[in-house]
Amino acid sequence: MPKIAREVSEVAIRRLTLPGRHAVGGVPGLHLDVSPTGSRSWVLRFSLAGRRRDMGLGPYPEVSLRAARESARKARQDVREGLDPIASREAARRAALAAAGRRATFREAAETFIAAHEASWANPKHRRQWRSTLEAYAYPVIGPLAVGDVGLAHVLKILEPLWSTKTETAKRLRGRIEQVLDAAQARGLIDGPWQNPARWRGHLDKLLARPSRVAKVTHHPALPIDEVAGFMVRLRAAEGMGARALEFAILTAARSGEVRGATWAEIDLAAKVWTIPAERMKAGKEHRVPLSDAALALLAKVPRMGGTDLVFPAARGGALSDMTLSAVTRRLDVAAVPHGFRSTFRDWSAERTSYPSEVCEMALAHTVGNKVEAAYRRGDMFERRRRLMAEWAAFLAKPVPKGNVTSIRGAA
Repeated sequence: MPKIAREVSEVAIRRLTLPGRHAVGGVPGLHLDVSPTGSRSWVLRFSLAGRRRDMGLGPYPEVSLRAARESARKARQDVREGLDPIASREAARRAALAAAGRRATFREAAETFIAAHEASWANPKHRRQWRSTLEAYAYPVIGPLAVGDVGLAHVLKILEPLWSTKTETAKRLRGRIEQVLDAAQARGLIDGPWQNPARWRGHLDKLLARPSRVAKVTHHPALPIDEVAGFMVRLRAAEGMGARALEFAILTAARSGEVRGATWAEIDLAAKVWTIPAERMKAGKEHRVPLSDAALALLAKVPRMGGTDLVFPAARGGALSDMTLSAVTRRLDVAAVPHGFRSTFRDWSAERTSYPSEVCEMALAHTVGNKVEAAYRRGDMFERRRRLMAEWAAFLAKPVPKGNVTSIRGAA
């Protein structure tokens, strides 16, 4: 049995902002999970038949400390009796829906689907978008309808107003509706012969234009290669944790969220490497970032805040918001967004260096090649990427002088 931590009070729970899992005591294995974005939820860790499991008990503060402990005690009792509380909860949910029979609503089916799958969605933004898109667009039309009564006309009523104006949102929403309805059919909530009205191939593709034909491709505004070093001079002169986080993001070519959630525990100053765990990466795979001398010098100047392990914490605690870094670019009056500097890095590496494309893509933590190629390429080309990032830092340190250019044709 795991050690029971010292019981934490409700007041202390409200003050917990450091990302990670915090044992709260009262029940063995009960933790408050604080994400890098600041959201908090209850997790019960237990072992059953030699296998360790994590069971979500709901978000905080919607689920109070007292309620979380009570749920954890009941789950622990199941474990002592040799039962899997996660499987028991899912069985109870299925039984409740089955009892409702065919009259289970689309909203109920969607909530069941989300509850069954959200633990596998590592990206908090993805979890939020699942609920928010259904809430905003699907539920007003089909939320109260029985899942078996949802038809083509309902799906088109949801999608058509969005298809040409919010194409990406509509495309993802269609897929989510299709998955919810497929799951409802698999659970026996839809009777008789049935075909999913939200399916694309051979159905909606005959009624709606291909998304690639109507979607407007927008790229993140980025600085031209020869302007980024000059911007770095102004950025280094700017004050504030947001400016330092943006500078570090540019030096490492990392995503904003990866930098904002960075902790000192992830950084090995002696080895000059920043190891980002899989759960914080877009691709769900651990990523090692070689740190140039310039990046290390920046870290040496960043003050370590008490009560947090975050490298770039917000003034009031917790992680910086994405808007904080965007505000830095606006304050410096530059036509670029934080993510756009990754595009500038990629342009520079392609046009100003001789490094192979796969090295540059790995520096951006992009998936390289097809599945077969990825299976044979097990390494991460770390030492080559270390040289690449050193050259990038050197380039950023040498602004291109702006001189008067005389047109040859004009002079003639």
